[in-house]
Amino acid sequence: MFASKVVTDKLTDQISFSILASGSSGNATLVETGDQKILIDCGLSGKKMEGLFSQVGRSISDVDAILITHEHSDHIKGLGVLARKYKLPIYANRKTWQAMDSMIGEVANDQKFEFAMETVKDFGSLQVESFGVSHDAAEPMFYIFHNGNKKFVMITDTGYVSDRMKGHIAGADAYLFESNHDVEMLRMGRYPWNVKRRILGDEGHVSNEDAGLAMSEVISDRTKRIYLGHLSKDNNMKDLARMSVTQTLAGEGIIVGEQIELFDTDPEMATSIFTI
Repeated sequence: MFASKVVTDKLTDQISFSILASGSSGNATLVETGDQKILIDCGLSGKKMEGLFSQVGRSISDVDAILITHEHSDHIKGLGVLARKYKLPIYANRKTWQAMDSMIGEVANDQKFEFAMETVKDFGSLQVESFGVSHDAAEPMFYIFHNGNKKFVMITDTGYVSDRMKGHIAGADAYLFESNHDVEMLRMGRYPWNVKRRILGDEGHVSNEDAGLAMSEVISDRTKRIYLGHLSKDNNMKDLARMSVTQTLAGEGIIVGEQIELFDTDPEMATSIFTI
């Protein structure tokens, strides 16, 4: 079922990225080096994805690979369309492939690649490390990007951040970090109790306060930016997420604006490309 693709070529130690979209309605991130452009997840329609790429002056035709975190629709909605249109290779672990194969339509076998959990793959100058998270999907995993001594981490869609996860993600230059909900907004909101219980559970999503506590245990002197991701449109607000995380970090002795900067993400507006 799976092809194999190995590329090795080292360039200058930089990683650039844009959080193209992040939220309950769709997720996608672009990571690039001098010789690689990698798309992580494709949770919006093909047309919307093309629009997001244009916002940052990039073209999907230049993408070298798509990496998938898990099979939920807000991460794979446009995957099949874009993979077929642009003939892009797709990487996911075996259980995720089994769960999403029938959801994305016909994709040629030579575009399907396996990326096992807890492994590292080289994409030109970029080394990509996969690690497991706790979410109600077949085998959800996220990614750490290395180029020389530079490190960018993506971690969303997890009910909690375990010590094992913290060991993987510690000491990055920049993070996309889940700050999904305010607990009181969720508890008082319109969602049925079974949905609230799912979000609050160990296989749901991380709250603002828990995100801040996890951040306090993994950031280091080299950490400059944290992007708050996957905010719930019903149970959170950008200002509230930033305030909650800022206060939680302050309680742990980490001052936002001095040691690190927090940045918003949006489900429809890409962040400017930033280079570490």
